[in-house]
Amino acid sequence: MTKMKKIRMAGMLLINAVLFSSTTEAQQETKQQINQFSLQQAIDYAKKNSVQVKNALLDVLIQKQTNRDVTSIALPQINGSAGINDYLDIPTTLLPGEIVGQPPGTFVPVKFGTKWNSSASISVTQLLFDGQVFIALKARNGTMDLQRKIADLTEENIRANIYKIYYQLVVSKTQIQLLDANINRAEKLKHDVQVMYDNGFAEKVDVDKITVVLANLQTEKLKANNLIENGYSGLKVLMGMPVKDSLVLIDTLSDNQIREGVLEAAQYKYSDRNDYKVADITNKLNALNLRRYRLSQIPTFALAGNYSKQAQRNTFDFFGKGDWFTTSYIGIQMSVPIFHGFSTRAKIQQAKLQLQKSQNNSEALKNSIDREVDIAKREFISAIATMDFQKKNMALAELVYNQTKKKYEIGTGDATTINAAQVELKTAQTNYLSALYDAIIAKVDFLKATGKL
Repeated sequence: MTKMKKIRMAGMLLINAVLFSSTTEAQQETKQQINQFSLQQAIDYAKKNSVQVKNALLDVLIQKQTNRDVTSIALPQINGSAGINDYLDIPTTLLPGEIVGQPPGTFVPVKFGTKWNSSASISVTQLLFDGQVFIALKARNGTMDLQRKIADLTEENIRANIYKIYYQLVVSKTQIQLLDANINRAEKLKHDVQVMYDNGFAEKVDVDKITVVLANLQTEKLKANNLIENGYSGLKVLMGMPVKDSLVLIDTLSDNQIREGVLEAAQYKYSDRNDYKVADITNKLNALNLRRYRLSQIPTFALAGNYSKQAQRNTFDFFGKGDWFTTSYIGIQMSVPIFHGFSTRAKIQQAKLQLQKSQNNSEALKNSIDREVDIAKREFISAIATMDFQKKNMALAELVYNQTKKKYEIGTGDATTINAAQVELKTAQTNYLSALYDAIIAKVDFLKATGKL
């Protein structure tokens, strides 16, 4: 192969590699999923894809299998066994000498049995009564309910976080819109001041001040967009969505929307809270555990049966002619606990103390819920009032800015005043966005505190 042909072949390989890489990238881009989600759709997606929710649901299935294991104790237990023994030395038995005419007090060694022995048996036991097993069977529904409520609690926490991040990103979109409006105002103002400067009606420093304001606004927008992208990534991870997929939020946020559903949540019950449901079920299970140890002090009964076959041969010939001897029995077995070194008493006292502890936790949880609801209620009322005030303040700041700008344009104002109005407007907008987000967070916390989220 000539040098020129080698160069051409290398070039073709390079072109094919580039084309393959481009095709692969295009396929990856094609596979990118584009999702347009409302808040409810985001929550529904998280229910199916969030790792925390998935694991909580797996815990429910694990508990289901654990309960099946408990149930198996109350079902018949069947075991089979088989074995073959080759006696290299047949066991020796000593017989009294009188049997064979020897003096009294002497013994004659005699070997009984055959070289080969084989046996096969099957045994069946059925538990008739065991207090501990009875309580374990009774606790099955409680343990399943406990795992389901823990799953509900996990899902609720995921839902609350999705609420907060989702609406934070919605507010951020409004922030970008306000920044764009401020940038447009600053650009127009810069243009107008530049024209006035070119005609000798303004100073160069006035143009420079507006330029600085415009640069600050553009920098702030760049930072805000970066924070928004980070927020989207965090929301995707929380929902269990691949980070490479596209996510578009379609819900909006308004003052009236924040106020909706709050009056209905004002009336609450402890049983509305998933954490209280978990505590209540825990109390019931601890009470059953105490009863289990108490019942462990009474006898247990079981039905037992066995059927076996045994053969003895001098040679390994169990499948030929010869007798197989049968042994079988059926009976009832009773086990009576008498003394276990005070172990049962210690377990009873431990279970009793554990029950008292969980009951104390339930009472403390009630008090904590009352406090949480009270704080969340006051925080929400304060957040609504602040939001309304900042909304009016933002409208007033915009009015002041527009009037100041008109005065400057007709020559009755100065650059310092209009710059100050610009700063005040931006501050009022920032305060309103912060108050809007604080209000929706306060609402989420209030709904969660009352168990209505």
